[in-house]
Amino acid sequence: MSTENLPQSAEQPLRKPRVAVVFGGRSSEHGISVVTAGAVLRSIDRTKYDVLPIGITADGRWALTADEPDRMAITDRRTPSVEQLAESTEGGVVLSVDPANREVVYSEPGAVPKALGEVDVVFPMLHGPYGEDGTLQGLLELAGVPYVGAGVLASAVGQDKEYMKRVFVSFGLPVGPYEVIRPREWKLDPAAARKKIIDFAGEHGWPLFIKPARAGSSIGITKVDGLEGLDEAIAEAQRHDPKILVEALLRGREIECGVLEFPDGPRASAPAEIPPVSSHDFYDFEAKYIDSASGIVPAPLTDEQTADVRRLAVEAFDAASCEGLVRADFFLTEDGEFVINEINTMPGFTPISMYPRMWQESGVSYPELIDLLIQAALRRSTGLR
Repeated sequence: MSTENLPQSAEQPLRKPRVAVVFGGRSSEHGISVVTAGAVLRSIDRTKYDVLPIGITADGRWALTADEPDRMAITDRRTPSVEQLAESTEGGVVLSVDPANREVVYSEPGAVPKALGEVDVVFPMLHGPYGEDGTLQGLLELAGVPYVGAGVLASAVGQDKEYMKRVFVSFGLPVGPYEVIRPREWKLDPAAARKKIIDFAGEHGWPLFIKPARAGSSIGITKVDGLEGLDEAIAEAQRHDPKILVEALLRGREIECGVLEFPDGPRASAPAEIPPVSSHDFYDFEAKYIDSASGIVPAPLTDEQTADVRRLAVEAFDAASCEGLVRADFFLTEDGEFVINEINTMPGFTPISMYPRMWQESGVSYPELIDLLIQAALRRSTGLR
């Protein structure tokens, strides 16, 4: 039978992939997460992607937020919050955990739930626990929704500095001296835990850095020059995480390097150097985000040193089974050796942050960086891979 006289259906236009930009969260890095998301919302290619901003409040509620990046900036040295952007104080966004249904639903008390459409990929701009540590990634795996960045294991390893260092050591990567004080140790015998730190100082010398084991953005870190101030430093770290990490001072230069997933595998960026900040004792939160301490891009290194740090950054990316992106932080010690300090699986990501700046120097603009990360996520399946 001929079909030439049958009515022909019009071709349906292909819809743009929908990207849910998720930000905020329950960690102490809530505010800088909002700032980061604002930068992404401002720069993402709207001709290529539909965008759905979803904020997570400090108490864990998923909120529908205004798509207004200008309201998501640091103002008067204060970071913004999801609560300021939420369209309702009670409404909530729900993502189905049925892998066959990627639809997002918004509901308010006493109102009919509203379907917001399907989500093709999630761009999680969360820092710290309950977002960067594998918890959100596990939810997205259950939901069958692809997402930007590291998977469950790599996110957890990247968040917990103790196990990050253990993984690096097992792969033969150089790490500096450290000690861990677990919550049970401090609770059962604080005097013994304190002695453990003092003995560590006796072996490696003062000053020490006392930091939360599972926090980022240099929050909760104190440089301690002796016994005086030790208890206060421990209390400050435990305000953010009951498990604390103690690190010896490594004398040398601070060098960073970005790793980005391309279709043919991970590549390293031009490295950067974080110079000493005269107004701050070390590169803390205020120096990073409030006072805008600037790094040197590219770092003034020899060709051999540049090749070494780029190789080590990719090795760290692979050691932790990372995907998408990583910023690897190193010390170049006085004897000329690189020591890896940590990786960040969701590093600072505003245009002036070090990770985008290193890729800008390497020929990848900020909008291109966002696009490459989304495309890498869309290429991957969820589940075992």
